[in-house]
Parts: sequence; C-alpha cells; structure tokens
Amino acid sequence: MLAHESTINDYDHYSKVELFFNPNSIAVVGASKHINKAGNVIFSNFAENKRRGIFKGEIYPINLKDESILGHRCYPSLRKVPGNIEAIVIVVPSKSVSDVLRDAGTKGVSVAIVISAGFGEVGNDQLENEVKNIAKEFGIRILGPNCLGVFDSYTGVDTLFLPETKVLKTGDVMVATPRPMQGNIAMVSQSGAFGAASLDYLTGRQIGISKFVSFGNKVDVSEAEILHYLNHDDKTRAILLYIESITHGRTFMDVAKDVTKSKPIVVLKSGRTKAGARAAESHTGSISGASAVYDAAFSQIGVIRSDNMSEFFNIGKGLAFQPPAQGRNVAIITDAGGPGVMASDACELRGIDVKLFSDETINKFEKLKEKGILPNFVQNRNPVDLTGSATSEMFEKAMSIVVADNEVNGIIVIGLHHVPAIQEDFVDRIGKVAAGTIKPIVACDIGETEMAFYVRSRFEKFGIPAYPAPEDTVQAMAALVSYGEYLQKANCFDSYLDSFLTRSVNKIDIQK
Repeated sequence: MLAHESTINDYDHYSKVELFFNPNSIAVVGASKHINKAGNVIFSNFAENKRRGIFKGEIYPINLKDESILGHRCYPSLRKVPGNIEAIVIVVPSKSVSDVLRDAGTKGVSVAIVISAGFGEVGNDQLENEVKNIAKEFGIRILGPNCLGVFDSYTGVDTLFLPETKVLKTGDVMVATPRPMQGNIAMVSQSGAFGAASLDYLTGRQIGISKFVSFGNKVDVSEAEILHYLNHDDKTRAILLYIESITHGRTFMDVAKDVTKSKPIVVLKSGRTKAGARAAESHTGSISGASAVYDAAFSQIGVIRSDNMSEFFNIGKGLAFQPPAQGRNVAIITDAGGPGVMASDACELRGIDVKLFSDETINKFEKLKEKGILPNFVQNRNPVDLTGSATSEMFEKAMSIVVADNEVNGIIVIGLHHVPAIQEDFVDRIGKVAAGTIKPIVACDIGETEMAFYVRSRFEKFGIPAYPAPEDTVQAMAALVSYGEYLQKANCFDSYLDSFLTRSVNKIDIQK
C-alpha cells in the first residue's frame, strides 16, 4: 500500500508534502566548500536564492569539518542545529544515510530529499528498505533516494546538484544546467538525467515552469502523491510526467482521474519495448508493464500519452496556454501553401477534421475580395491560404471571419515571417482577435534564425503557443481536442473552462 494512502486527501498529508517545496527551514547534510561536489552546488543554490530574497526560509549547512560555508555557520550534525528544521537534503554516501535519518527523526524533521544513490537501483535493496523503515518509524516523508529532488521557480527551493554554469578550459563560462523561468507547467520525472535535460530544453524554448520534481527510486513519496499536491497548486496549470513504471496503480488511477478533471496530465512513458523495459529496470530498479495496458488505463482516466520527447513538451505547452477545444473541426490560416498542406495532412492523420467552411463563411471572404482587402487568388475554403502577398491586415481579417464561424472549434495559424509585406504587428493583430474567443489557437513560424524565435516568442506573449514546424503545431491542437473530448465525457468541460478563464488574462496570462 502507498505510504499514507488512506489519508492522501487529508490536510495533514498535503501540508507535509508542501514542505518539500516551501519549507521554513532546510538543512543540507553533506554541504561542502569544494565547488566540484554536489553538496557545494546544492547549498550554493539555497544561499544564492536566499541572498536574492527568493528563498525565505532558514538554511543550515551540515558538515563535520568546516566551520562555515558561503558565510553560513556550519554544524557537525542535525542535532547541533539550534533551531527547528522542517526539511533536509541528504547528499552523503549511501552507507551514511540511515544515520542521518535517525538524527533527523530525533530533531523532528518532517521531510527528507535523499539525493544519494547506491540503493535499489544497484541491487542494494537491504539498505533501501532500512532507509524506508527508519523514515516510517519517525514519520519522515522521503523523496528519493537516487534523485535530483525539487526545483520551485517561485519559492527558490533548488536541490539540483547540477551547476547552472561551467567554466570551460578556454576560460569561457557557459550555461550548463539552466533553471527555467517562472511559468505554469509542472515537470515530474522518475529519471534525474531526463529531468535535467528537460530543464535545459524548456529554458531554450522559453517555456516557464512552476515546479520540477525528480523522485528517483520512490521508496515513499510517489507520482500519485505529487499529482495530488499539484492539483491544489495554484501556480500549476498542466502537469508533465515522465515515468518508467507506476507503483500502486490503483491509487495512481484514482488520483489521476480526479486531477484530469481540473488539470491536464501529459505522460511520457518509456519502456514500450522489451529492450526499453530491460533498460528501465537497470536504471531505477523499475519494472515496466505492458505498453498496451498503460495506453488503456491512461485513456480511461483522461491522461494524454505522448510518443516522444518533442511531442511531450509541445502538447504540454499547448494545454497550459490554451483552453480545450469543444469539437474536432479545425481551421488553418497560412501565408504559405506548402506548410498549410503539411498541417492539413497532420490533422487528418490524427483524426482532426479540416472541413470546408460553410457558405456563410466563404461569402464573407468573397466580400473582402470584392472590396479589394483580399486578392482574388486567396484560397478561402479551408485552409485559408493568404499566399506570399499576405499583409498583417489580411491575417487579422481572416482570423476575425474564422473565429466567428460556429462550426470551427480551433484555429491553426501558420504565419511565416519571410513574406515581404508581413510586419511584426501581424502577431499583435492575431493576438487581439484571439483575446475575444474561447476557441484554442496555436501558431507556427518555421525557422531557427533570430527573427523566427522573435515571432514565436511574441505569439506566446499573447498566450498563443507557437512552434517551429506545422506537425508540432498539430500535436498541440490534437491534445487540446482530445482533452476537450475527455472533459465533455466526464461532464466537467464547462467547469474546467470557467476555472481556466478565471485564472487567465485574455484566456492566458501574458508571459513577462
């Protein structure tokens, strides 16, 4: 049975999990002065965030040899710390973890993040069980072992032992493991390595997060409890979950089914093949079940499963930024015929309809042609191809017509910046129209140059998720369609939409 399973909905349970993310005091056991050691990186994270006023709690370095670290008095053990300690981070050799936990129990510590490896993942089950039993004896909740722990962009908790920057042999300083900006996506990962790479990816794509959690071997706190906590976290709108196995499947199903009625969950479940399952077992000691079983379970409870890493983040961003679709019919507006065709193909392959517009909508486009606002050669049957002659005004007019079509449930905008008459204000015009509708809108601008990044980032300032390829854009829209269908089936679409709009500015918080 899951630890504290019978009280997973209790306030006391919730408040204890909260201490992983927002403790009033925390000690780093194994803090170090040596810059190449994990204990130095972790304590430096807290010291810097406290100096900047982000982390508000007290911090204590625990080290037998040093008198102070980074200007903070060092203590030889937890028992010597004069004040209360709510949370600890353990980064000492695995053989010492049990003794640290006994000290923590005597001190009254509530939660422990065990970064240390060398437990069940390498066959040392006896030591792992010992750690689990000590924690249970003293009522200490454990995250880990063999994990990165927690990063909270709002409270300044950062237990990642991976340095943000590294000095190269040339003397240049480069970003190594960046921390993403504040946002509304929670990233939860069973794999620390994948989690670290995800932080790099999210930062590079300018996708903000609320929280990051790496739970490693899961001797105590599991994905179900983290999901329950995130469901009540007002900073989180969408949850990304990388897993290799699920412990206590029934509890996970019950919790996830409750969460998906108010927040979307996107899962990247590895171990689909025999080789992948074998690798997962050697990686975190996990036993990966049959992929088809997971597919059926996820579908039943409204969890959206992604096939690969790129799709994982694409649909996560789409679900965090935009409301779900109320149907499967999508309109495509583009200034480039080829990418419009690519998007149409991708939609059909995913079961999304790109139907011909109604006569009423087509007539509205024809009237714009008669007035000279649109050229006669513009295609307006869906997709709408404004061609290389597109202007910012043409995009705005086309958007206004399509948004007003009651048969259209979502809109894909492919606005290539390369077109001569397109200026940056075309994004602003689209954003203005988007602000007046509850239909989901996703955008695409193809390219990897400075201008392409600028256009995509400008879309996202208006709450419109933007992608570098038509297929990526369709992945996001497909998730919005799928999630909308689930919410309607669960009879909670309207309540979700009301909640989404309540916590949004013009549907989405404008990114700072």
